[in-house]
Amino acid sequence: MQRDSKIYVAGHTGLVGSAIVRRLINDGYTNIITINHEELDLLRQSDVEGFFKTTKPQYVILAAGRVGGIRANMSMPAKFIYENLMIQTNVIHSAYLFGTAKLLFLGSACSYPRECLQPMKEESLLSGYLEPTNEPYAVAKIAGIKMCQAYNRQYGVNFIYAVPTNVYGQNDNFNLDDSHVIPALIMKINEAKIKRKPTVTVWGTGTPVREFMYVEDLADACLFLMEHYNEADIINIGSGEEISIQKLAILVKEVVGYNGNLIFDASNPDGFPRKSLDISKLAKLGWQAKTSLNEGLQKTYNWYLKNLTEISTK
Repeated sequence: MQRDSKIYVAGHTGLVGSAIVRRLINDGYTNIITINHEELDLLRQSDVEGFFKTTKPQYVILAAGRVGGIRANMSMPAKFIYENLMIQTNVIHSAYLFGTAKLLFLGSACSYPRECLQPMKEESLLSGYLEPTNEPYAVAKIAGIKMCQAYNRQYGVNFIYAVPTNVYGQNDNFNLDDSHVIPALIMKINEAKIKRKPTVTVWGTGTPVREFMYVEDLADACLFLMEHYNEADIINIGSGEEISIQKLAILVKEVVGYNGNLIFDASNPDGFPRKSLDISKLAKLGWQAKTSLNEGLQKTYNWYLKNLTEISTK
């Protein structure tokens, strides 16, 4: 990509999209295309095609979609499969129709089978049954993978697909109804600290193991792939750092400075027993994450405190 190339970032207001835009600006890119949902509904095919026909972006980074934790996936399965299928289908097809030189579609580690070998290798996709708590979301993302690969094969385009691990950081979603585990823990534990509550209840048993990556590292990896990766096969993006949910909650508790006790509610589902990515493929290309979990949590909590008033009004 040239510094004046037209680069469309879909989902620029979200956790990942906003980090990508910040990174592009910091790296000196001057022709970044963003558009708000009020002006462009990515669920509407004709509107998306009209947008691409008018703007003709040379490069597209597709970070838009409905995301959320276990609770949100279980309570809104129809929304998760419909909105993700529609958004990715409309953007990918429009990128093909109007000559986009390269597209990066960001998927999810939820696309891998529940029981596949850990850490999860790219070739494990479709090798087993999906995790039931987020199956509709995973099916949508798998469809996006296969759509990119099919368009590459039939039309000779350069549409790549990356699978990030669990991401957190600045501009995360701190709504308890549909947030992921780290923002949920930060919000609940910080509230308990302020209100001097003796305990905080954490969803699940605490035994599942997860890999987490700070969002600024993911943005860095995305730009790296746009410059250095042109294969049809999927590629994982991760930190290589694993932790159990129980240990994560304790770490968040220390970062927040909360002195109460944590109670793990085993009546709620855990999801994947272990979910971490094999990142050897990306490492061979020369990329690795720079931010430790402890450092990333501290940065995220600092951002949360600075933006607490705005967050609470959303």
